[in-house]
Amino acid sequence: MMRILDASQQIPALFSTAGFAYDKWEVYIHSVFPGCTHIFTDEVKQYLESGQYTFEKDFLPILNAVPQNPGLPILQANFAAVTEDLDQRVSACFGRTLDVDIVLYLGLCCAAGWVTRVNGRDAILLGVEKILELGWQGLDDMYGLLYHELGHVYQAQYGVLERESADSAKNFVWQLFTEGIAMYFEQTLVGDAAYYHQDKDGWLPWCDEHFRQLLADFNQDLPSMTQFTQRYFGDWCSYHGRGDTGYYLGARFVRYLTETRPFDSLLDLEIQPVFELYKEFVRRYSL
Repeated sequence: MMRILDASQQIPALFSTAGFAYDKWEVYIHSVFPGCTHIFTDEVKQYLESGQYTFEKDFLPILNAVPQNPGLPILQANFAAVTEDLDQRVSACFGRTLDVDIVLYLGLCCAAGWVTRVNGRDAILLGVEKILELGWQGLDDMYGLLYHELGHVYQAQYGVLERESADSAKNFVWQLFTEGIAMYFEQTLVGDAAYYHQDKDGWLPWCDEHFRQLLADFNQDLPSMTQFTQRYFGDWCSYHGRGDTGYYLGARFVRYLTETRPFDSLLDLEIQPVFELYKEFVRRYSL
């Protein structure tokens, strides 16, 4: 069963005349996700401990921009629209249902959308502050964002989403693969194999034109790639001035795999077979 919660209506109470009030946010987030505050604070702590970010410079301005953002009521209305009859849409496309909580909330800039476990249930968390920062409050963007995160839930519930290797290169290929699974799911629900909600300002034509170079560079970066040096996953990353190129590359990888096998058969692949299939993909499209 899908459960939908809009926790964004409480946002005004989280700000004082001085701006974002962290203590009020802690009470709020505990009321929405009892006992799970650490999910959000641990993510922020990890970035702060890298030494490349500060809360005052990289997080606080994004949070303080939320209350007066004219896109907030648009986002709230579109969240209601995209979640209406959502379970029926998924069932019609894939013949399966999903058991998940979908929550619109004010977070700590962890992500516009992410999938985690909250109190024993799969949950899609949609961060108001990041959605507004990225300008993704429009109906089309909200469909794409939500459908993408549902793709991760689909893999988690009908296959395996989380796998890990001692080899970091294999872990990044696994990330490429899981983002590709989610992109395929998103594109199927939209009904357009060329759909990317990231496609703004010529993003998709640029990715198409530079596909082989993008793949070659990703492959070359793999041995030394870390969470903080990777250039491909996240709007804050930049590959030749473009963000989120890993989502494009992942979609191309999964589309390549579905040329010879059913989509659902990919969902429970283990990490080593995925890595071998990735190497085939690289050989096919090598420069």
